[in-house]
Amino acid sequence: MGFYKYVQDLWKRPKKNLGDLWKDRLYKWRREASIVRIAKPTRIDRARSLGYKAKQGIVVARVRIGRGGRERPHNLAGRKPKRSGLKKFFPKKSLQLISEERVSKKYPNLEVLNSYYVCEDGLFKWYEVIMLDPDHPSIIKDKELGWVNKSAHTGRVHRGLTSAGKKSRGLVRTKGRGAEKIRPSLAANKKRGN
Repeated sequence: MGFYKYVQDLWKRPKKNLGDLWKDRLYKWRREASIVRIAKPTRIDRARSLGYKAKQGIVVARVRIGRGGRERPHNLAGRKPKRSGLKKFFPKKSLQLISEERVSKKYPNLEVLNSYYVCEDGLFKWYEVIMLDPDHPSIIKDKELGWVNKSAHTGRVHRGLTSAGKKSRGLVRTKGRGAEKIRPSLAANKKRGN
């Protein structure tokens, strides 16, 4: 097995495998700001699989986001309480997508490439977001990442074009046969009478 395979096995059950390191990280990260730029990824195997390279023009940031159910904003003017929808509110965006959008707002000159889960506790979840500088010469020259320089890719996270965004838009099937298939075919819709 290669190095990355061992790292992958560690992250299958991180709380058990990392032990005190897991606790120390949480203790430190809780006291940091909600968005922190970091020098290198915590999960190098996951970052590399999502397109990270240790080169100029690539930035990684760690984001802390609150867990749990989210409420709608309360109406203060005259409306029936049962119409306010405070009991059950299921946002269509995942916490991962919201964290990507927050990072994108903090670093407006960078484009979000992808993100991955790092850890969680009772109150928060942490994600690490990989960003690219589309105007950096080393990114423009890169054969695999140079596409980000084109104008069609500006603001891709806010248009739901990252993998977390596509998942929340229902464009990614994760289970069953043909998991890579995006939508039902036209023929399938015709059979259903749509």
